[in-house]
Amino acid sequence: MIINRTISISGKVQGVYFRESTRMQAELLGVRGEVMNTPDGKVIIIAEGEERAVSDLINWCHHGPPRAKVSEVKATKGDIRGFQDFRVIRF
Repeated sequence: MIINRTISISGKVQGVYFRESTRMQAELLGVRGEVMNTPDGKVIIIAEGEERAVSDLINWCHHGPPRAKVSEVKATKGDIRGFQDFRVIRF
């Protein structure tokens, strides 16, 4: 079953290659969606895919790339948006 989750990651997650690492992990898992930084220092991921794959991505977010120091991960249900790929949003 395809699910959608919005994942909010707090801690030292900006400037540590978190977004690009997330894209690579999502592609390995077959998850579609997007990842972006927020002005308050968090990373937000909108992940869509098979339940197990999205769950695996959420679990990966608890540690992220080597230089990250994750303090909190929150995942909330969202509506299916029909993403075709996974992309990094840059502002």
